Amino acid sequence: MTSRNQLPNILTCLNLLCGCVATVSVRDNVILLGGMVFLAAIFDFMDGYAARKLNANSDFGKQLDSLADMVTFGVVPGLILFKLFTWHPEQTLLGSSILFHILKYFPFTVTVFAAFRLAKFNNDPRQKDFFLGLPTPAVGIFVTALPLIIRFDSFGLSTMIINPYVILLISSGLSALMVSEIPLFSLKFRDFTWRANKIQFVFLFLSLALIIFLQFTALPLIVILYILLSIVHYFVLKNIPA
Repeated sequence: MTSRNQLPNILTCLNLLCGCVATVSVRDNVILLGGMVFLAAIFDFMDGYAARKLNANSDFGKQLDSLADMVTFGVVPGLILFKLFTWHPEQTLLGSSILFHILKYFPFTVTVFAAFRLAKFNNDPRQKDFFLGLPTPAVGIFVTALPLIIRFDSFGLSTMIINPYVILLISSGLSALMVSEIPLFSLKFRDFTWRANKIQFVFLFLSLALIIFLQFTALPLIVILYILLSIVHYFVLKNIPA
């Protein structure tokens, strides 16, 4: 393989590097954490785009991509949710401090299900032009937005976010969505015409509007918007993938 065709793998390794920095930023550097995860998501998009443009798809690249995603969008979200769950370490759950300390590790189900999701994706020939289940980068963006919303809390959401019941609900919901059979459209652009990419353009325009008006609070809503638009696209408009 030529050095030019190694570009996708280099971009994947940059994703992994960002994920490693993010893991050590979870505890006390929210800004660096957010920057690393969002930059990793860009690298994750770019490595696939480069592989398609350079015709450099390979089994090696696919496995490397999943390993990088496992760190950035699997381990990091688990650590973030664990931190949020234990924000006040002396809390009780259903009146029991013991139950609280047992369930404080529950957020790592997101990490476990991310591994399952990535392994499934690598061995599922159906997922070429669309996804079945929520992609791990979407999970990473959703979860990474939570400490940023707390840090720049314009809407008084901090108390709700650090509620352990809310964290349990988020962990369960994201885990279930990752391994679901819900078809979700891909953001892969083979060209940039409106006709071929209507759903992608609508999603991007609405996402931009949400970010302008809601800043970091928009990010979890964008992931929810992604799911809802996919449901409309595939089930309401009957664009059922083959």
